[in-house]
Amino acid sequence: MTVKTIQHFLTMEELTPDTLDSLMQLAHEVKRSPQSYATALTGKKVALLFEKASTRTRMSFEVGVVELGGYPLFLSGQDLQIGRGEPLTDTIQVMSRYVDALMIRTYAHETVETLAQHGSIPIINGLTDLHHPCQVLADLLTIEERFGSRAGKVLTYIGDGNNMAHSLMIGGALSGMHIRIASPNGYTVDQGIYEKAKKLAESTGGSIALFENPSPAANEADIVYTDVFASMGQEGEAEERLMKFNGFQVNEELMALANPDAIFLHCLPAHRGEEVTAEVIDGPQSWVFDQAENRLHAQKALMLTLLT
Repeated sequence: MTVKTIQHFLTMEELTPDTLDSLMQLAHEVKRSPQSYATALTGKKVALLFEKASTRTRMSFEVGVVELGGYPLFLSGQDLQIGRGEPLTDTIQVMSRYVDALMIRTYAHETVETLAQHGSIPIINGLTDLHHPCQVLADLLTIEERFGSRAGKVLTYIGDGNNMAHSLMIGGALSGMHIRIASPNGYTVDQGIYEKAKKLAESTGGSIALFENPSPAANEADIVYTDVFASMGQEGEAEERLMKFNGFQVNEELMALANPDAIFLHCLPAHRGEEVTAEVIDGPQSWVFDQAENRLHAQKALMLTLLT
């Protein structure tokens, strides 16, 4: 299996519907037959730079590089010279002479754009405040596993119009899915990203719709998805956000509005009793741990695409 080459993976916009289909197919193959790819990255070194704390991103990338035969280098932003003011442009030019790719989990999306512009190696966005594309690769892989296809499926995202909502809109549009985003007034998605996703969805048979009430958004949905109400860096807003997001919790009553065979997804970590009840996330419709596992397989497919 070969996938049309992409240079970087900063957002889901780097992909086309065909490229995404190929990536998903490769991810299925990697998951079914990991030993077939056990030496694919022999001699390749992948730097993993974290300016934000991580569980799934760190583990899935580190394990993924090892399982492909490569060598991962874990780097903390606090331990590098960028933590003391070295320009990003200098850092990435040095890194480009040492390693074969860089995955970074950071705050400002401009950081990954700068790295891609000034480096000569593939840059993978492990998360920024604006996009979380690696998570959405795993989400779409999970949806394919559960339903057999992505096209035509209704995914309802309930919560903050954050990086998850942005990447889900684009990934869903590429897939020909119907994406519904339900957020409180003042916490909706970036308008520019919404317009891009909406235009893309028109070309694939999908749709993007925004709601201020979760109930109509959840009606007859195939997938119900949520995220924490206050992400990293927003801890000071947590109490205010809990009040603003009152009524946006995913609970059994909300899940009952979705299709009977609907699944629940969450990018994790989850706050039981806030954005989702324990009955839902620990219940029979929850696929969150299959979804978390699929970070590994989807990202292995991504690294194979970028590095081989």
